[in-house]
Amino acid sequence: MKVLVIGGGGREHIIVKKLKESKRVSNIYAAPGNGGIANDATCVAIKDDAIDELVDFALKHQIDWTIVGPEVPLTKE
Repeated sequence: MKVLVIGGGGREHIIVKKLKESKRVSNIYAAPGNGGIANDATCVAIKDDAIDELVDFALKHQIDWTIVGPEVPLTKE
């Protein structure tokens, strides 16, 4: 399973850490991620509120599951 974690804070870092433990997860991407997250996931230079870019990335990379950490992207249309 390919997973995209949106955000780059401590919450997202622990989510990535736990996802990495799963045998079901083959690829983890984080947008935008951070230096610590980069140890466990592929960071993508897309801001967490750039909804159209995130959707394009998810479609292009055939993401199976997206987890949104910060609240701001959830308020965007």
